[in-house]
Amino acid sequence: MKAFKIKRVFFDDLGANNPVFAQVLGICSTLAVTNVMKNTIVMCAGLIFVTGLSNFTVSLLRAYMPSRIRMMVETLIIASYVIIVDIILKAYLPDISKQLGPYVGLIITNCIIMGRAEAFALSNPPGLSFIDGAASGLGYSYVLIAIAFFRELLGSGSIWGYPVLGDWWTNWSIMVMAPGAFFMLAIFIWIVKGVLEKEKGGEKK
Repeated sequence: MKAFKIKRVFFDDLGANNPVFAQVLGICSTLAVTNVMKNTIVMCAGLIFVTGLSNFTVSLLRAYMPSRIRMMVETLIIASYVIIVDIILKAYLPDISKQLGPYVGLIITNCIIMGRAEAFALSNPPGLSFIDGAASGLGYSYVLIAIAFFRELLGSGSIWGYPVLGDWWTNWSIMVMAPGAFFMLAIFIWIVKGVLEKEKGGEKK
């Protein structure tokens, strides 16, 4: 029963309860960092780290948090992990840290993290809360990585900074701008909810 619950929590956050295309959360990151694959993957890794450990910590301390300052404590916990991510990036990946700029610090304001802490970590044990947080981060990540892949490919003609399309390709400048992120996100949501889920519903009938 416990294994079934863990599996359900994990896969729900990747699919039916995905924070991006199901709940439409964390959209600021979609605009900010998905024009380059390398930056996107680093940001996603940071968010998985913060979301998983924030959920774990909130669940661990939930019995000791006074309700009147609960959200302040949660914000402090999230901010502590974001600071750790920022320090690691500045120490080991300084170039990417400069490119991401203030967006690393803005992980604190990502609705996904606070949302999972409030909706799940406050009412579930630490281990399961960590899985929920990490799975939510993974669900967020694969959507953003898919968007970044096409934005960099179509906007710059490259993947991971390496040219792949050649001189024949004319870069779509809109893809490296904010509208390109919205455009790709809309297509992704349409494919998932308008095509795949519709086909799945038809098979059940």
